[in-house]
Amino acid sequence: MTDELIPENSPLGRATAYRSDYAPELLFPIPRQQKRDEIGVAADALPFSGEDLWNAYEISWLGPRGKPVVAIGEFRVPARSPRLIESKSLKLYLNSFNQSRFADLATVERTLAADLSAAAGDTVAVRLQDLQTRPARPYALPAGECIDGLDIDVERYAPSAGLLKADATRMEQDVTLYSHLLKSNCLVTGQPDWGTVFIRYSGPAIDREGLLRHVISFREHNEFHEQCVERIFVDLLRDCAPTQLAVWARYTRRGGLDINPFRTNCAAWTAENLFEVRQ
Repeated sequence: MTDELIPENSPLGRATAYRSDYAPELLFPIPRQQKRDEIGVAADALPFSGEDLWNAYEISWLGPRGKPVVAIGEFRVPARSPRLIESKSLKLYLNSFNQSRFADLATVERTLAADLSAAAGDTVAVRLQDLQTRPARPYALPAGECIDGLDIDVERYAPSAGLLKADATRMEQDVTLYSHLLKSNCLVTGQPDWGTVFIRYSGPAIDREGLLRHVISFREHNEFHEQCVERIFVDLLRDCAPTQLAVWARYTRRGGLDINPFRTNCAAWTAENLFEVRQ
């Protein structure tokens, strides 16, 4: 990893002059592989596919006659991309559209897709919705079992070995468990990130209490959203040996953006953009 692309050199946690003229150079990509090396994921043998789904709520630009347009956006960054995009840099980049003129919404979509794809190193899908079209927000939870009501003692607030276990004598098929108790901290600033995490699996029955302790163990852990989800996925795959697995986190909004990483080894399982109540 070059010095220019380490998280500590990103705009996070620094006073920043906000630009309102189109400036794609503001995007700050960070290579994924360093953190993947920590959890034993080889670049040429990813144990998962998936995406990082971003919802953006503060997008605006000027039409050709100078009249502002406001929109919301959905960006889908492939998990296979070599780089993730640091969130504050994306916020600054989106702000650079504010006083920039574009012919129409489709031109802005193409511009965003080209710039984000270049930063991530893979094709990023972009969808914008002009607020005049009255876009809807579908709030819902996937069918599943919330494990937050379990009466447990908690002693560890950093990811630790030995929390996860499964009963190999009892097989389960297409089970979804979820918890609202996911909290981690930004890798650079230490600010808290709050989320709901969903685990869908087939295979040996995962111990619910151990899973809840594992989710809570991220409470003082410093990593980006995408890295936390990949760590949870790899821990479950290693310690519980599911035949099929998906981990999907919905994080609360910060700076007009929410980030929702999804990782799976089952091609038939996809992540629908259903909003969690805190988003």
